[in-house]
Amino acid sequence: MGKKEKLIAKLLSEPKDFTFEEAETLLGYLSYVRNNKGKTSGSRVMFSNTITNSKIILHKPHPRKELLSYQIKQLIDTLRREGSI
Repeated sequence: MGKKEKLIAKLLSEPKDFTFEEAETLLGYLSYVRNNKGKTSGSRVMFSNTITNSKIILHKPHPRKELLSYQIKQLIDTLRREGSI
């Protein structure tokens, strides 16, 4: 099982320790590109899919690194709806 498949499996298990960096890596594998909305975007980070033109907005957690459970569920729902996982 490759890194992409391992990250998908981890995400689908809805772990408490899924980090923003892991989400960013997974989205990169799924053809999403990070777009910061300028200096005023704060902790909001948008990821755009270069193939389907879909967008995902995540709040970068701070000071912790892990995503909250609702963010993980939203990410799973969005990626399933898009057919990416």
